[in-house]
Amino acid sequence: MKNNRFDDELQKDFELKAFLDKYLIHWKWFLLGVCVSLLGAFLYLKYTLPQYQATTTILVKDEQKGGMLSELSVFADMGLGKGMKSNLDNEIEILKSRTLVESTVKKLNLNTALIVKGKIVDREIYQYTPIEVFFVDKINHFYENSINLNFNELDSNTFQLEEEAIHSPSKLILSVKKDFHYGEEIPTKYGRLIINQAKLKENRFNGGRSLTILVRPLDNVVASFRSRVKVEPVSKSSSVVAISITDPLTNKSEIFLDNLVQIYNENAASDKNFISENTSIFIANRLKLITQELDGVEQDVESFKKANKVTDIESEAKLFIEGSNEYDKKSVDAEIQMNVISSMLDFMKKSSNADLLPTNIIASEGDASGLISSYNQLVLDRNRILKSATLANPSVVKMDQQISSLKNTVMSSLKRMQSSLTIQKRDLNRNEGILNAKIGKIPVQERQFRVIARQQKVKEELYLYLLQKREETAISLSATEPNARVIDSAKTNKSAIFPKRNTIYLVSLLMGFLIPFVVIYTDDLLDTKIKSRLDLDGKTNIPFIGDVPTSETPFEIIKSESRSSSAEALRIIRTNLEFMLSKVVEGQAKTIFLTSTFPKEGKTFVSANLAATFALSGKKVLLIGMDIRNPRLDEYLSLPDRGLTNYLSSKDVVLEDLIVKYDGYEDFHILPAGVIPPNPAELLMGKKVDTLFSQLKSQYDYIIVDTAPVNLVADTLLIAKNADCFIYVVRANFLEKRMLNIANILFKEQKMPNMCLLLNDTDSKKGYGYGYGYGAKVVKEPWYKTVFKIS
Repeated sequence: MKNNRFDDELQKDFELKAFLDKYLIHWKWFLLGVCVSLLGAFLYLKYTLPQYQATTTILVKDEQKGGMLSELSVFADMGLGKGMKSNLDNEIEILKSRTLVESTVKKLNLNTALIVKGKIVDREIYQYTPIEVFFVDKINHFYENSINLNFNELDSNTFQLEEEAIHSPSKLILSVKKDFHYGEEIPTKYGRLIINQAKLKENRFNGGRSLTILVRPLDNVVASFRSRVKVEPVSKSSSVVAISITDPLTNKSEIFLDNLVQIYNENAASDKNFISENTSIFIANRLKLITQELDGVEQDVESFKKANKVTDIESEAKLFIEGSNEYDKKSVDAEIQMNVISSMLDFMKKSSNADLLPTNIIASEGDASGLISSYNQLVLDRNRILKSATLANPSVVKMDQQISSLKNTVMSSLKRMQSSLTIQKRDLNRNEGILNAKIGKIPVQERQFRVIARQQKVKEELYLYLLQKREETAISLSATEPNARVIDSAKTNKSAIFPKRNTIYLVSLLMGFLIPFVVIYTDDLLDTKIKSRLDLDGKTNIPFIGDVPTSETPFEIIKSESRSSSAEALRIIRTNLEFMLSKVVEGQAKTIFLTSTFPKEGKTFVSANLAATFALSGKKVLLIGMDIRNPRLDEYLSLPDRGLTNYLSSKDVVLEDLIVKYDGYEDFHILPAGVIPPNPAELLMGKKVDTLFSQLKSQYDYIIVDTAPVNLVADTLLIAKNADCFIYVVRANFLEKRMLNIANILFKEQKMPNMCLLLNDTDSKKGYGYGYGYGAKVVKEPWYKTVFKIS
């Protein structure tokens, strides 16, 4: 068990090392990737304008999270502040609205920019600029077009202006390049252009006196600002809101945010004053009418007293009148309320959904006052939404429905109050009539005077009531509270939020490693060809006897003085073959057949060099060319035309006459393939083949046979029984892994005796093998072929 565990750990270490070696051998690719990525990050950071975030914090009035601000709390007993309700979510949407942003852009003239041209990146300057640009009397769709003017100062008073054609020459506002003076009105098709020298407080402009004046379409500028403005509540339990914007120019961001909040407060105050102004107009109209009616009643009193020559009629009927005072007072109150309600009903019948109702002229009893406040709030919200929407907007349509419904509810409530006051007044009149019957002895003049006096009192009370409401409305107009209180004015964070230098460098470093890794991994994943012995592990059970590296001299046979990696590999294979041939009978030649799956896998090269290797060891070796369909031994050795096929096809040919001894070796003999026959399979099936091997095995120590590829013809299988060992040659970077199934089937079915695998043409520099040729001369390739070689 311990040995198995040790072997498993050793195997895992080997696999991990092999996996790392596969990538470490390409370390130069990784180094190049990291260098290029870091260089790209450096250039990106150098030429990318940093973005800074400016933030301002405000407290928004929200009845759900803090109620009314304290500025008008002293007037709470007068009802001020009622109906001025706002919802935080609605206010956030208003702060982000296009209308508000557009008003800020127009106020600050942000659609006009001064650009300093750089060698690679242009940059905008703001606030601290050498010139000030104004368009006066803007006409002809000024906010809808782009204008690009090149400004070049000639001297302290003169400058040159030239327009660049953005779309077509027909849209030019200046026909030719001209010289102008500072402060001069320059006529253009969009208005009069004035350029003044600015008084720089600080010397922050180092770009010379050449600028580009760029006027962009208002919609594009507003859309840009809206996309960068963020409005978010600080917490769920408060109405504090943080407004932020990102921009390369810090001072521009701060000025924009401060003005955005200022315009927001101005708009909110305008909306609130709208209610008070409408109420003030209504009260003024009612006061004018009541004043006229009161003058008429007082004239009636004067005429009555003059006609009847009386001064104090009430003193004569003091005892009776004291009993009816209480009913009279209540009757007067009911009459006042009925007049107010009647006026309100007349006003509501004539008003539209956009008109506001007076809020503080109805008595607080009942639900009418609260309904009127809710109605005014809905009208105000509808008018505010209409600033950035149309009448067809679903929200506006829904609010119109709500306003109409609430208006009917208010009118119904007022009518109920009117009916109730009518009944109350009728009861008061009935009770007052009972008392009047008791004072029947009072002169008719007294009764007539009481009617006139009652009308006078009603008019006076109504007049005083309206005067009081007018003063309350005036106070409300003069003390309108802001909708938002600035907690922290706009301030820009000193560190840029984009780009993040450390993040960019870290990501580029990772990409520098990742891209070469992905390329190598993908190349390895898509490469289906066998490259090294590692690709054979787990895919075959055929014994492996060694690999032969790529030969520096592919068409030369190994010599005794050869010290190349391929020569050393063949010597190792020769040694390994001795173990494969250990069971061969003594006195018989050890017969080794070589085959492959396809042609051009190097079996002929291996056959010739393996035979030469055995010959150099002092053995008597015979190399037979039995690939009679496509003989290729003559590419490596100088051989005669006659050979094996001549022997097999003729009866009078002597075998010894066909065998040639190769010069330079002591006992290296070769039997060439001979002339290509028309019937190779039939020749190899003949009995002469068996006779051939029986004869030769007694004459040589080793017989090396170069046979045909097994996947194309059956020639090799026909003579396989004569072999003591089969070497199945697989060429690296040539044979696909799936084709190993052919060799596995032959091995499993034992169609080739004593079968083993040899990997040919491997790359010894990849680090997959074990290194060959101690002291061997290494032929170096040019650096540009080896530095970034992937496969």
